[in-house]
Amino acid sequence: MSKITRELTAIRYAFVKMTEDVAVGSRKGESFKDLVVWQRAMQLSVAVYKLTSSFPAAEQFGLTNQLCRAAVSVPSNIAEGYGKATRGEYILFLGHARGSIGEVQTQLLIAHEVGFGLKEKMQEALSNEVGRMFVVMIRKLKN
Repeated sequence: MSKITRELTAIRYAFVKMTEDVAVGSRKGESFKDLVVWQRAMQLSVAVYKLTSSFPAAEQFGLTNQLCRAAVSVPSNIAEGYGKATRGEYILFLGHARGSIGEVQTQLLIAHEVGFGLKEKMQEALSNEVGRMFVVMIRKLKN
């Protein structure tokens, strides 16, 4: 199994676990670190960094940078929203995190299309899984 295939598997696993373990963030825990969705988003960020380490050096300030920034934005927005004073602000930041998932998926598709070793077209399934997770979270928080 190639390094890229292992990293893609790790990314897929992080997305699947995010969907399976929908953590609404009911504030039962002491910290955003207790949220399963934040933990999975952190795993996704690490997997993206590992994946992009195999991208061409010429992409250091291009797709590599964009993809890493979008991936880091997901857990960062979850954490920032969790720390806000109101439920509405939390929901707003979950929306930002959801948008960043879309960015990650788009950039993975671009990486595939330009031949950076991505052999699987998984972005549609992953986007659907994560999108559903955030929809469920936001819906539950609004009620």
